[in-house]
Amino acid sequence: MNIFNKVTLQSLKKSRTRTIVTVIGVALSAAMITAVATFAVSLQSYMINGAAVKYGDWHIEIPDADSSIMQEQAEESPVANVVALQNIGYATLEGGQNPDKPYLFVTGWNEEALDALPIKLLSGRLPENSSEVVIPAHIAANGGVKISVGDTLTLSVGNRMSVDQKLSQHDSYCAGEETLTPTTDKTYTVVGICQRPAIEEYAAPGYTLITAEDTAAADSLTVFITLKNPYQVHSYADSISDNNSYVLNDDVLRFMGLSGEKILTVLLYSIGGILIALVMLGSVFLIYNSFNISLNERTHQFGILMSVGATEKQLRNSVLFEGLCIGTIGIPIGILVGIPSIKLVLSLVAKNFANVMYDNVPLTLVVSVPAIVAAAVISMITILISAYIPAKKAASTPVMECIRQTNEVKVEAKAIRTSKLVERLYGLEETFALKNFKRNKRRYRSIILSLTLSVVLFVSASSFGTYLNQIAENSSVVVEEYDICFYTRDMEESELFQLYDELKTANGVTESSYQALSTYSCVLNTSDLSSRFFDEYGKPIGYDGTSETVEVLLDIQFVEDSVYQNLLEGLDLSAEEYTGQDKKMIMAGILPERWYTQEQPMEFTLRSKTGEQTKTIRATFVKDYPDLLPTEPGEWPGYTLMVMAPYEVKPQFDALGATVKPTKLGMTFKSENPGQSTAEMQTMIDGASITADYNLYNVYEILEQNRNITFIVNLFSVVFITMISLIAVANVFNTISTNIKLRRREFAMLRSVGMSDQDFNKMMRFECSLYGARTMLWGLPLSGILSCLIYKGMIIGGGNVDFVFPWGSMAISVFSVLFIVFITMLYAINKIKRENIIDALRDDII
Repeated sequence: MNIFNKVTLQSLKKSRTRTIVTVIGVALSAAMITAVATFAVSLQSYMINGAAVKYGDWHIEIPDADSSIMQEQAEESPVANVVALQNIGYATLEGGQNPDKPYLFVTGWNEEALDALPIKLLSGRLPENSSEVVIPAHIAANGGVKISVGDTLTLSVGNRMSVDQKLSQHDSYCAGEETLTPTTDKTYTVVGICQRPAIEEYAAPGYTLITAEDTAAADSLTVFITLKNPYQVHSYADSISDNNSYVLNDDVLRFMGLSGEKILTVLLYSIGGILIALVMLGSVFLIYNSFNISLNERTHQFGILMSVGATEKQLRNSVLFEGLCIGTIGIPIGILVGIPSIKLVLSLVAKNFANVMYDNVPLTLVVSVPAIVAAAVISMITILISAYIPAKKAASTPVMECIRQTNEVKVEAKAIRTSKLVERLYGLEETFALKNFKRNKRRYRSIILSLTLSVVLFVSASSFGTYLNQIAENSSVVVEEYDICFYTRDMEESELFQLYDELKTANGVTESSYQALSTYSCVLNTSDLSSRFFDEYGKPIGYDGTSETVEVLLDIQFVEDSVYQNLLEGLDLSAEEYTGQDKKMIMAGILPERWYTQEQPMEFTLRSKTGEQTKTIRATFVKDYPDLLPTEPGEWPGYTLMVMAPYEVKPQFDALGATVKPTKLGMTFKSENPGQSTAEMQTMIDGASITADYNLYNVYEILEQNRNITFIVNLFSVVFITMISLIAVANVFNTISTNIKLRRREFAMLRSVGMSDQDFNKMMRFECSLYGARTMLWGLPLSGILSCLIYKGMIIGGGNVDFVFPWGSMAISVFSVLFIVFITMLYAINKIKRENIIDALRDDII
């Protein structure tokens, strides 16, 4: 070890407090970088594992191979596993309604394939021999053909041909350009119904049927290859491309960044990169200040070393050695703290991730050695950058300036002059503090910049969290109280009621109800309408201000009789007055974020399409309505005029046949376990082979996902801002305490000429006030501007939020700044007060 390194170590030992605080800052920085990198790797692993469970863990598919090709692939050294399905052939789906999917595709599965490839059975059982078959549920929902368990299928099975080329499931159907060439007849008994197999693409021309291996089938296989190292997938695929066509499992590979669609990987690592950049910014600021202060302490020492022949390079290396020493201690501590910390955070959010993404794969900590090494290298680069800038500056300072220490403060007398008014207003002690502030602006700017950064980060993060919570609350504010809903416009009423009787028996269901929503077009005379109605509804209904009539859309919600009676009771209305033939009805007027009401009832006359039949409604406005079914995107015209009626009167309106669109039929359910109930209902629907278009929503799950996403974001925001704030606090503590220490001779001089402890404390309190005032002068406006920008970004991104000025977080930041400055000053001054005045005046600060 050379003499320069020994001197550096002695300096670190002498300034223990500054060294410890700098090490803590480096450790915090390394911990955050390690945590971000480890979380990114863990999240990527979670998404890869989840996709593998959902879509299969294979990497390459050869859609048309034979047993010899399968054997060759199994013997290749990069291959971990090979699974094959028999391509028994295609058959025409009789009565199919999807013109792009006219076939059934029969495949033979062995035990190994059933274990390796994901299949979810909805009803029945798996096939036990080659005469039994499992069909996918979307034959009914997508193809419009109802096939039930126990049915027998007789199929003419063959190959799809385009000229002389044999087509596979990855070749979309081209009407007129391909032919089906039958080769054999097969008879199957349907023994089960499953979800669409993951290996079947949405654009595939055939619905995949699953049977057991058929020894009599032709030697045509679909081979699925799993590699030992997935990152060799492209090179391995290229090696087999000369003799075989292949398809990659992009659903899994995209999370590794190995598919053509790299947006998810880029997004994940971009966010990680931004977070690491923010950490580096705060860390560079802390460590730069620390080394800058260290060099201010050692300026005299550097001058003496240069006077006896030390070169700029040797002095620079001395400072960089100091950085290496601090990094050698701080970085390992940071890594050892970062890994358990992110493990704790992952354990807190694992359940929330399961609700949002994959519930059958745990989110666990994955420690990646390359990620840890990268975190250590990034932390060390941060330290060296922070050390190199002040080191270069110190090494280039002239020798005499270093020895005399005249380079730190260079001001003219007029620059620190204060007015007579200021001296009278503040007093002697405050004037001393103000003059010192003007005399050494560079140090004070460093402190104020550190404090301002802390304020801006804290207030901005708080505003971001506030708007996230607003979005979550807005999505959670649902008037409807049900957990699950089902609705359709393409089903007969009798079929709906039959399905309703079955769905309400699902496990966990505690309450159930059915309803219908019909929409009519109604022409109103403008003379019968109030001016207030036109003020509220004129623009949404498109009234031009001159027409004698205006057309509006009128919704009529038919609910169960018991629900209607409960609604009347809640509104304190007479059941006798509002129930029965040609009686009054109730209606709700709904505009964006407000109700519309008027004292006078409104009359609407509905006409049949021929005009021969009419139905007159006299409705009273109320501020309530039963649970509504979800509105489809683009369906709401911007206003609602909705009449509520008992289901028993629906036939009177149906007789008009005048709805502007098919009536929406729906069912709603409350459940103790919405997820389990929804899954069971979906199984019931699939088992019933419903061919109508429908929507089944787990409303509770949608709201729960929003809450989980908000919790995850809030947790990471709190952890991130806490760590950044700790770095900022360490920076402020380091800067202020060392600045006070560098002024020890100045303070000793003031005390030697008679300044009392009371006057000294008065001067230092005024300095604290200056720090706080200057920080707030810059920090609060910047925080307010950034909060506005965050709000604008939320609005542009589609968030429905109200602007909230961050008064609370600003108040906390003002208090925190003053508290941190006061405590730091108190600590530093107490140390100085314990020193002997004569020793402080003689000291040359080595």
